[in-house]
Amino acid sequence: MKYEFTPEFATQMDAADPLKSYRDRFHFPTFTSNPVRYFTGNSLGLQPKTTREKVNLELDDWAKWGVEGHFLGTNPWYKYHEFLTDASARVVGALPKEVVVTHSLTTNLHLLMVSFYQPKGTRTKILCEAKAFPSDLYALESQVRFHGLDPETDLVGMSPREGEHTLRDEDILAKILELGDSLALVMFGGVNYYTGQLLDMEAITKAGKGVGAMVGFDLAHAAGNIPVKLHDWGVDFAAWCSYKYLNSSPGGVSGMFVHEKHAKNASLPRFAGWWGYDKGTRFQMEPGFVPMEGAEGWQLSNAPVLGMAAHWASLEIFDEVGMDKLKAKSEVLTGYLEFILDGLSEKYADKCRFEIITPKEPKRRGAQLSILVHGKGKQIFDAISEKGVVADWREPNVIRVAPVPLYNSFEDVYFLGRYLEEAILEQ
Repeated sequence: MKYEFTPEFATQMDAADPLKSYRDRFHFPTFTSNPVRYFTGNSLGLQPKTTREKVNLELDDWAKWGVEGHFLGTNPWYKYHEFLTDASARVVGALPKEVVVTHSLTTNLHLLMVSFYQPKGTRTKILCEAKAFPSDLYALESQVRFHGLDPETDLVGMSPREGEHTLRDEDILAKILELGDSLALVMFGGVNYYTGQLLDMEAITKAGKGVGAMVGFDLAHAAGNIPVKLHDWGVDFAAWCSYKYLNSSPGGVSGMFVHEKHAKNASLPRFAGWWGYDKGTRFQMEPGFVPMEGAEGWQLSNAPVLGMAAHWASLEIFDEVGMDKLKAKSEVLTGYLEFILDGLSEKYADKCRFEIITPKEPKRRGAQLSILVHGKGKQIFDAISEKGVVADWREPNVIRVAPVPLYNSFEDVYFLGRYLEEAILEQ
């Protein structure tokens, strides 16, 4: 596509956008004097306008029914998580029985690793990113220590090659083969939070399974961002939050995936709770844990209904659109931002240079571009923030920007480019 850095081009693209109406289904922040150009859906998504209705319905039923709302409410609370299952499964390419929405992201990762990280003999190592999101690293370190092992030797973190910003898929595959039968678990972020790099999860899974390891992914920056096929790829487990691209409230509930090949394996070690117990006999309150089949068997407690209501509102939108259409728009919208950034970097090379550290190939990224700013980075970030741009600053000099296809427009991207140009000239 031939892009143009003009307001006319942006207007033309927005007019032709088949998803343009979805922008009006979200609340945009109003805390600035200028119209907000919101580019942090990779951190916290915008609120769907139907969220209030969904949450208020449950508040009204709570007021009306009290405890009886568990069975007599409009959406009976005892099975509330089931209302979210099918749509969640479609987002991550899974069978419904492989998915459950429950708890929080790091909680779910811990619960899953209790089952799928089982070091034995010489097979003790976990392979991950050296610069994974800190919560993931802390969880991985603590899991290693929980088994009496040493993260210094049993947690293998991969870094990009010298002078590069992202991992090479071939290096990950080679490292898996190198570790071989010492490898117990492969666990990466599907999309890296810092660089926005999308890893080849299918190839990583095949390689990990090929050496006898379990394979799992943190999809915090992937779910709702890029199409995923967890079932087809044979991934053992995955977890994701719902508050980034999935727009489901601050600190919202998490999704959990367990492949169907593990669905009936009651012998898997797990930290059990009442809501993971076989629902046909759950209320008999008998000792001796009998897990539900599939991902539901990893639940601990009953549904946090208000958070799930917020999540449901967003999932209804995703079900209307579908991940393939979102990805198609995302590639064009992100490509437009890349075009503008490259043009500004070339035009003002003597003043400020933007180095995009996110992979250029659309198949290796989602909506996020991470911009390494060479020259007065924080000043430029502060300047665009004053004009209503909501982006994300990461030390030492990276601006993360995510043009989310559900609610960002080409006009948003154009104005971001214009404000960047003005900020360069003001410095």
